[in-house]
Amino acid sequence: MTYAATLQKRIETTGSALCVGLDPRPDRHGSNSEIESFCENVIGETAEFAACFKPNIAYFEALGVEGYAMIDRLIGRMKDTGVPIVLDAKRGDIGTTQEHYAKGYFGGWDVDAVTLSPYMGFDSVEPFLQYPGKGVYLLGVTSNAGAADLETHDLASGRKVFELVGDMAGRAADSPAGEGSIGLVLGLTNVSDDVLARMPDVPLLIPGLGAQGGDLETLRGASRTAPNVINVSRGILYADDKLSFTERAKDYANRIADIA
Repeated sequence: MTYAATLQKRIETTGSALCVGLDPRPDRHGSNSEIESFCENVIGETAEFAACFKPNIAYFEALGVEGYAMIDRLIGRMKDTGVPIVLDAKRGDIGTTQEHYAKGYFGGWDVDAVTLSPYMGFDSVEPFLQYPGKGVYLLGVTSNAGAADLETHDLASGRKVFELVGDMAGRAADSPAGEGSIGLVLGLTNVSDDVLARMPDVPLLIPGLGAQGGDLETLRGASRTAPNVINVSRGILYADDKLSFTERAKDYANRIADIA
């Protein structure tokens, strides 16, 4: 089964396209053990409404060796729930280095998908396409203002830089990972009708809802068939309300379903 098929099945099973981001803030917790317990609680309480989990590796790398051991254990906890895992790593390097990243993430941790920076070209993506059933999300149009510096920059041909990244998605069909194994990151804060029209119909990972202020209405009426997920991190982990993680996840899942 391809990654796109796995994700589609999960979305249909749960009725949810919510991606739960795990970005634990060390300054909000007293110790590493508290961070791990916090993440375990998030995983356990939100799994019912999660189309996928997205741990951001940076927040664990910042904790050093203990952080790597922690994310290793948490990935095991996520796998126990049966929820697909997207490792947010945004790696991008030459082929042999990427081969080792891919071996670590897909061969070692056995996550389902990884975010990648595509700006060293398609040969920096190919090592991740050697794993059947796995997927990658390439940075298309991200949610930061700096997306205008490169990703949405105009080319002489009239196209945008991110469209060149989108072209790479069509090259996945001949790889062991298969068609639908390359998706794109599309920041909700930078969604427009024009951007959506220029995006190929591939799986989209859409951050920017919640604390970043993205508007779900910008997605309403988009006729796409590939499975898309919308990420919420701080809005579930650190919202200033009296709700539980479960209640927050359910609320976001329902809000996302309303625009489908």
